[in-house]
Amino acid sequence: MTVQEIKNRFGIVGHSPLLHASIETARQVAPTDISVLITGESGTGKEVFPQIIHHLSSRKHGQYIAVNCGAIPEGTIDSELFGHEKGSFTGAHEARKGYFEVVNGGTIFLDEVADLPLGTQVRLLRVLETGEFIKVGSSKVQKTNVRVVAATNVNIGEYIDKGKFREDLYYRLCTVPIHIPPLRKRKEDIELLYRKFATDFAEKYKMPPIQLMPDALQILVNAPWPGNVRQLKNVIEQISILEQNKEINGVVLHKYLPADGSNLPAVVQGGRQSGNDYTERDLLYKVLFDMKKDLNDLKRVVANIIQNGSSDALNPGAEIAPTLENMYEENRSIEAGTGPISYSPAVIAPYTPQQPIEVQESISLQDQEKQLIIKVLEKYRGKRKPAAKELGISERTLYRKIKEYNID
Repeated sequence: MTVQEIKNRFGIVGHSPLLHASIETARQVAPTDISVLITGESGTGKEVFPQIIHHLSSRKHGQYIAVNCGAIPEGTIDSELFGHEKGSFTGAHEARKGYFEVVNGGTIFLDEVADLPLGTQVRLLRVLETGEFIKVGSSKVQKTNVRVVAATNVNIGEYIDKGKFREDLYYRLCTVPIHIPPLRKRKEDIELLYRKFATDFAEKYKMPPIQLMPDALQILVNAPWPGNVRQLKNVIEQISILEQNKEINGVVLHKYLPADGSNLPAVVQGGRQSGNDYTERDLLYKVLFDMKKDLNDLKRVVANIIQNGSSDALNPGAEIAPTLENMYEENRSIEAGTGPISYSPAVIAPYTPQQPIEVQESISLQDQEKQLIIKVLEKYRGKRKPAAKELGISERTLYRKIKEYNID
């Protein structure tokens, strides 16, 4: 079976040379019985490769089972893998076969193998070396003929250095290593994956498929994708469901990508959003940092006035008022129909030699945020729902801020 035929059979999308090399390694190692360790970041699709190895091997008619080692409690994992005898521990009301006994003649996939307890690692090493295991609560040695394929998304070398993973087990598992490349190293596949996911979700939800504009496609290709294919699929599904306009530009796409580069999905409030909407963090930080910048500008203006001794520049309508007014220009009418927040330009009294001017330090960001919330609450006479809407935050967040700042 060729690499292309394997891709078609198992639904693998991509033409990256790194991906093809991984598939080719799996194809070559499949007919043997040696152990394989698959490495790669979370979300890269490691779970597909054990299936390729099993179905291209002589064991394809035997059983295949995938076990997530990190999902089984430490106290029961030995019983799950190797079985137990009746009465061997509390709750063992009858004897039970383990996975290594059930899958005799087949393939077992141990996902997140680095999470195995050290005691279980010793048992697994014995199975790999001799094909023997002992059930929990038994003294009888049993034989099994199972091929082991393991996978992990952690650095096994670091685990070995910390004493969390046995070095001898690592070398026994890693007879042939297969590394699955992260999505950021196969950028040529991102557009293909996006088109496949968009088509799949259009059929699933019975709607037209989304289409990315050139600027959005550029953002998609250059994004870091720490969550890899799983994260890309999540983003495409969100956009397919939430966006009414199926032609997606870069501004819209950017809302669905986490700002911190994490693999956690971005929180999109209110479904479809326009290009002028702000998230809670964007709104507050934009206003607060702009205020801090303009207050520093104001300090420089006043200091210059003191130095030059000119009183003309102190005219409230001449220089300072427009500066402060521009500070809020982009944040007016955040939600359609709510109207702007009313801010009065600063008024500075004329300078006289007997009236010294004190240039104060900029107030903290927290104080500025508090004053902004107070102004909006005053505008709506203490009604939190419209105030939260105009601030661009949830009512629950506004309530938390009121309690935090002790606003009456």
